[in-house]
This record gives sequence, structure tokens and C-alpha cells, in this order.
Amino acid sequence: MHRLLIVTGMSGAGRSTASAALEDLGWYVIDNLPTPLIVEAARLVCHPAKKTERVAFVLGRSGHIHAPELEQVLLRLGHDYLVDLLYLDADEDVLVRRYEGTRRRHPRSLVGVVEAIAEERAALEPVKEVATVLLDTSELNTNQLRLRIRDLFEEASAPTSMRTSVTSFGFKHGIPLDVDLVFDVRFLPNPHWEPELRAESGLNPAVKDFVFAGEETGAFLDRLDEMLALLIPAYTREGKSYFTVAIGCTGGRHRSVAIAEEVARRVRNAGLCAEVNVFHRDIDR
Repeated sequence: MHRLLIVTGMSGAGRSTASAALEDLGWYVIDNLPTPLIVEAARLVCHPAKKTERVAFVLGRSGHIHAPELEQVLLRLGHDYLVDLLYLDADEDVLVRRYEGTRRRHPRSLVGVVEAIAEERAALEPVKEVATVLLDTSELNTNQLRLRIRDLFEEASAPTSMRTSVTSFGFKHGIPLDVDLVFDVRFLPNPHWEPELRAESGLNPAVKDFVFAGEETGAFLDRLDEMLALLIPAYTREGKSYFTVAIGCTGGRHRSVAIAEEVARRVRNAGLCAEVNVFHRDIDR
């Protein structure tokens, strides 16, 4: 069955970068098509003679999306295709800085930038609520966003199965908003206070050994195994395609990185989903 992806979200949150990344991954990308034409365009592009299996529609460059209209389109597409909706979001102050840095006009530029962002966010709230993938780009640079798009939408061995992403982060840099579950591992031994480990990351075997030396680490991972063994199949049965687990420590460099790698390894070995990716948001901070 053909896969369709609707890409939308806040202006300035990264639609252009996402579009380019999807093209690099081999998706057939159609940019800024009016919403009422999506169903017909999908029928034409996904014609058997075309041999196009993955199509992405990037919406919203005009700054105006009619939410009920899009919901109807999604319902119609769902009868014939595997459909996901990617919603790109970012904090207000980040969006303001991006517009000030590029000096681009906001699509809703009849008012000031701050007012335009608030107006657009309110208008898009119903769209955000039906998104199957929510991606907060506040803490991502262009290259990191490309990597996240690759992790989420690169061709999977079983596209109808769950794809899981495990993210590490630092609480002092903010909790990621685009995740399903958040776990705090600040109770584990902190390598930051060991001079010979401070400059390393959780990818270093010595740091991992330090984190795993405490008996609480194994107990935490065992219980998390049980939870994910319950949740991932349950979400899969409900039709969820993407599932994200976030692991946080203080700075996002040591404990969360080591634990995220181990969680991903365990999920992968347990065969709970088609694909498991790991993303370390704050490892280089």
C-alpha cells in the first residue's frame, strides 16, 4: 500500500528543511498544494503505472490551513493509503528569533510577528491534535532536523509496523515536547563529578560502566522493559506508527545517553517494533 505523509505546522518551524530531507530520502514531495486537491493528486501520483510508493504533501506556506477541510481529506485518504500527518512546532521565542534572523515576512504579516504566531497557533491547534507525529524543532538546528526526519521517515523494513525513537536530553535545556513518554534518570550515579569522565559522553564505555555500576540502573531498565513490552504492542494495535521515549538527565550528555542507547538495544533485541532509532539531543552542549 502507498504511504502518504502530510507535512504542516507553524511557519518557521522547519517545513522547508523537512521537505528537502524527505526528497533526499526518495519521497515524492508536492509542495504547497491547495488542500482540496490532495485527494486527486494522490490518486494521480500513486497510479500503478507511476510506481510511486511514498508521497509527501507539504502544506501551509501561505500561512492558512482550514482544519476541518484537512480532517476530511485525511479521512478520505485513509481508506486507500497509509497516511501520517507530521506537525512541526517550535516555541514562540524561537520562531520570533528565526524570523528576525532571516528578515522574512510571516505569512500572516498583516499583524506583527508575535501576534501572527499566536494567531497561526490558535488556527492550527485542531490540526496539531490529529497529528500522528509531532516534532518540536525548538532545540534543533537544520542538520539535526534533517537527521530526525531521516530517523522517522527513511524506508522501513515493515512500514505498517511501529517505529520507535529513543531520545536523550538534558533537563536544564528543557523537556522535549514531541515525545510520548519521559523518564528522569537523575537518580543514577553522575559521571560529571568524576574528573576523568566529565569530558566524555555516555557513548564512552567507561561512562557507561560507571552509570551501570549502581544496582538501581538494572532495576530501572528491567521495569522499563516490562512497560515497553506492554505499551509498544498496544499502541501498534491502535494504529500508532511512531512512538518516542525520552530519557533525561541534568545536562543530557552522560547518564541519559548511556541509558537511551541501552533502552534502544533492548527494544531492538526484543523485536517489539520494525525499527528503533536513537537521537541524542544535547550530547554536544
